[in-house]
Amino acid sequence: MKRRTVHDVMTAPAVSVLTSATYHDIVETMIGHQISALPVCDADGSVVGVVSQADLLHKVEYAGTEPEHTFERKRVRVGRAKADAVLAQNLMSEPAIVIGPSATINAAAATMSQHHIKRLPVVDSHGRLVGVVSRSDVLRSYLRSDDDIANEIRDDVVLGTMWIDPAQLSVEVCDGIVTLSGPVDRSSTASILVHLIESVPGVLRVHDHIDARYDDTRRRAPVDAVTPTLR
Repeated sequence: MKRRTVHDVMTAPAVSVLTSATYHDIVETMIGHQISALPVCDADGSVVGVVSQADLLHKVEYAGTEPEHTFERKRVRVGRAKADAVLAQNLMSEPAIVIGPSATINAAAATMSQHHIKRLPVVDSHGRLVGVVSRSDVLRSYLRSDDDIANEIRDDVVLGTMWIDPAQLSVEVCDGIVTLSGPVDRSSTASILVHLIESVPGVLRVHDHIDARYDDTRRRAPVDAVTPTLR
């Protein structure tokens, strides 16, 4: 079964800026490409940070203001520092949260959700930028036709992974909801099959109507040891 990875959905080549890029350069690049954040790379192409619109807005937020207190919260201190910054290396947030091209789409979605970010720089084994994956890229994997999903289930999951004759099972897909029916040899086989189908991009739910000939999931009751009676 072929796993869909970040490489399959990422945007490449990625738009990025160097650490030496100026505030004006960054704004111009964002507007020109209609994006809200940019990976920041060093001279070797390695990702060292990310600069976002939020980082740039500090200059607007704190323009012409003075600290109100001697001790300010960390968020405010960082904001003021970025408000005075001119170059990407001082404006960016670091370290960058990145992901590899071989990571699964599910892993990318989980990382973005965990860190509350909209996109991830994709880097190779040396940390060099090879692409960018966004929330929309991840969600796009669910915009598949029912026929496409059904064909992947039959060819890659049922036959390719489980070695079951696709003619043995009925696979129906309607709006991403899969209804699976037909006979298999064991309950454990049915459970594995459903689990694999749930991981197919585009599948929203699986209705399991599989008929297992043998339930191998029940634990056998332990046989009590018989103690011989001495006479």
